[in-house]
Amino acid sequence: MNSDLTHNRRNFVRKLGGLAGLLTLTPGLPSFADDKKYLAPEVSPDEEVTDNEDYWGFIQQAYSVSPNVINFNNGGVSPQPIVVQDALDRYNRLSNEAPTYYMWRTLDEGRESVRLKLADLAGCSPEELAINRNASEALETIIFGLNLQKGDEVVLTKQDYPNVINAWKQREKRDGLVLKFINLDLPIEDNQLIVRKYKEAFTAKTKVVMVTHLINWSGQIMPAALISRAAKKHNPNMQVVIDGAHSFAHLTYKIPDLEGDYYGTSLHKWLCSPFGTGMLYIKQPLIKNIWPLLAPEDPQSPDIRKFERLGTRSFPTEMAIGHAINFHNTIGNERKQKRLHYLKNYWVEKCLNIPGFSTITSLKPEFSGAIATFALKGITPGNLATELFKRARIHTSATVWENIAGVRVTPHVYTPLKDLDRLVSTIQAIAKENNSAAKSSSLK
Repeated sequence: MNSDLTHNRRNFVRKLGGLAGLLTLTPGLPSFADDKKYLAPEVSPDEEVTDNEDYWGFIQQAYSVSPNVINFNNGGVSPQPIVVQDALDRYNRLSNEAPTYYMWRTLDEGRESVRLKLADLAGCSPEELAINRNASEALETIIFGLNLQKGDEVVLTKQDYPNVINAWKQREKRDGLVLKFINLDLPIEDNQLIVRKYKEAFTAKTKVVMVTHLINWSGQIMPAALISRAAKKHNPNMQVVIDGAHSFAHLTYKIPDLEGDYYGTSLHKWLCSPFGTGMLYIKQPLIKNIWPLLAPEDPQSPDIRKFERLGTRSFPTEMAIGHAINFHNTIGNERKQKRLHYLKNYWVEKCLNIPGFSTITSLKPEFSGAIATFALKGITPGNLATELFKRARIHTSATVWENIAGVRVTPHVYTPLKDLDRLVSTIQAIAKENNSAAKSSSLK
């Protein structure tokens, strides 16, 4: 073990617990102060730990993931650290003591504390953030809430998320909008080329541009700020909607850095919040213009809270978001992004010399993070994903979408290198057998 970390074992701090901020602002909630299970080694803020397996070993112990199934589909939904699971359980038990009292009079007030913590992480005003259930809900709130007229054009890509595309298609059918699709051939390691594709689609009738910050199918990072800038230059009134489902708490940025008008994300992906948590961002001056999906008393109110009129929902899941933020901040966004990119490159680089192996994901940090999608020649994505699980209990996601066919592999901060080594050796074995079978077939 690294000598510095061994020395620091005497100075463990329970940084991964949920003590700061949320609970101190919410009276009447149970204390987490006596939890001794969540320990992490102290490291200086500027210490480089990207490939320090001693450090990440402690992070891995903060999760309760199965040792028998290797989960490489964190891009779908990520597991919660144990401290978040415990917080969720305690808030739920508290709610069940007197539901309408603890949910509506205690936990509901606590949402403001969560909003403050999210705003700090997102780098924006808390008055610009609404807490909801996922990126789809956030983005569809925007899509259905925008004031658009028949003939108005919306620019988006065929590689955007299906729920987003379907929402725009519903507005196309209902309101007569015109959808103009860009088709991306991934990977692309040229931001100006990407921006040019968007600019070529803009016309005098373009009112909205849809930008997926990190494409879920392949892990491609899109130059959201550059696209936003180009859109505003073409027409200062053009609206920019950004899908941040896979980039929030994954990449290092603040929401205003992207220069968009609207933004939606899921918090149960890279932030590791409870399942069914998400966030909506709208620039303050624009809030009054967006119609909520679920109507409040004043749908044209400038108060971001008009988008939270859901009625009875899971208050415990919302409150546990604060603990996920504390956990995330213990690691630090920049340190986390470096580790995630390192894990992706660790296994992909080992596979590049395997006959028949290919990937549609860049290895450069400015164009990719944790997600990578690969293929083996002669094997369908579905069969390949099935073989990975059957042979090594490796859970992945078979992906077939516009210009994309492969298996998506998504590790997380709790992933040990041994699991990635098993992935590599299993891919090697499948490729070897597949190539031998192909040669035998060609000789017949």
